[in-house]
Amino acid sequence: MPHTSKGTSSSSPARRQATDPTTVDRLMRAAAQAFAEKGFHATTTRDIASGAGLSPAGVYVHFGSKEDLLFNLSRSGHQSALNLLRVALEGIEHPAERLAVAMNRFSAWHAEQYQLAKVVQYEHQHLTPEHRAEVLTLRKDIDAVLQEVLECGVADGVFEVVDIGDTALALSSMAVDVARWYSPAIKRTPAEIGATNAALALRLVGSRP
Repeated sequence: MPHTSKGTSSSSPARRQATDPTTVDRLMRAAAQAFAEKGFHATTTRDIASGAGLSPAGVYVHFGSKEDLLFNLSRSGHQSALNLLRVALEGIEHPAERLAVAMNRFSAWHAEQYQLAKVVQYEHQHLTPEHRAEVLTLRKDIDAVLQEVLECGVADGVFEVVDIGDTALALSSMAVDVARWYSPAIKRTPAEIGATNAALALRLVGSRP
């Protein structure tokens, strides 16, 4: 990695207990914006500190390194998306409705949280092997939600899917790609994007809205 870790990791209990949540939130928002706009390697700790209204040294009070910040963003972003999917699907039984809701909310999240989502989806390759493994586990959990919806739809005769794995990947890619091109300046709202992708997902599996 091109940076040098300073201090202990923010994942340690001692550091978590000494952390100011308000400052940490500011740092994570500033890091998400900087990483989304410049990419991980081109972003400096000075960029992040400036965005949070701190001195560069202030970053290391709460995070051991720039990579540590990226890891916390990646982990919290993936967990947020996973929780959103699980909550959105609670109490919904029909496979077509489950798929529409999952694609709607997952796609809309990538627009609503477009800066964080862009970092979550496109910068995780810069994590250390240990941190990347933890984040990839969360990614697999998200993929498993979509795959389970497809499996149930196929089993019930509602979906016409030849390869569930490939179809789940295509659906996930459709939602994830929103973070790459979305901007608040475009006319389409996150809700409209979610509705469009939900309808496209149902067409892909041979089901009607």
